[in-house]
Amino acid sequence: MKINIKIKKEITDNWFSFLQSQICKEFENLEKGIKFKKRVWNKQKISEGGGTSFLLTKGKIFDKVGVNKSTVSGKFKKDFRAKILGANNDGKYWASGISVVAHMKNPKIPAIHFNTRFIVTSKDWFGGGIDATPTFDDIKEKKLFHKMLKDICIKNKKNYQKYKKLCDNYFYLPHRNEPRGIGGIFFDYETNNWIKNFKFVRDVGLTFIDLTKEIVRRKKNVKWSKNDKEKQLFKRGRYVEFNLLYDRGTKFGLNSGGNVESILMSLPPSVKWK
Repeated sequence: MKINIKIKKEITDNWFSFLQSQICKEFENLEKGIKFKKRVWNKQKISEGGGTSFLLTKGKIFDKVGVNKSTVSGKFKKDFRAKILGANNDGKYWASGISVVAHMKNPKIPAIHFNTRFIVTSKDWFGGGIDATPTFDDIKEKKLFHKMLKDICIKNKKNYQKYKKLCDNYFYLPHRNEPRGIGGIFFDYETNNWIKNFKFVRDVGLTFIDLTKEIVRRKKNVKWSKNDKEKQLFKRGRYVEFNLLYDRGTKFGLNSGGNVESILMSLPPSVKWK
């Protein structure tokens, strides 16, 4: 069944808004008392859209968590068009998506990142993924994390091994010769069968909520030391390096006239380098 592009845009935009509200609700329930602060932003040309950013800091669970949703349009800069599928001719685009980065207070709980997006140029496609960056190895947690991601891929008849490998390759720091974390799944340029891909994107979003809640439930009462916190701060340095040097979302946002504060919300609140 062929779906009009206008309807595709409306459906995905509404879904990302709903998911943003659900994530904020579930994370506030984990915090029991601390609320997100909302900020609305628009591009310089109001007609090109904008977004909403929800930020929660200094919580019992979350040191800092940002939940960003945006729907924007416009024209890519000429030198950036060749890097985006279908943008070579006139550079026009429309994009809607949600991005979440959770940096935890407890060093024993991994930082977790999630995003999904729908982009329209002369082509249209979905992309996104989930990955985790622990400071300390936890074999049981790692198995749980990868199993839940594998299960949603199998449920949606997606190639888990392909997405896992893409994630491992993507979240890698070549200048350090090391991975950023333990990986997860990563997918992009999913162009075939819009209905199937949209269902998968929805399941990825809902799984992110379930996965985060389960990891927090298992670890929220685990004791940690000052030395553990120091190790976490150094690990966060790797997170910063990746996001500023390599992250596609950061580059896309900056090259599409996005809000700088929202784009850089993924950075941790405190960090150290040796």
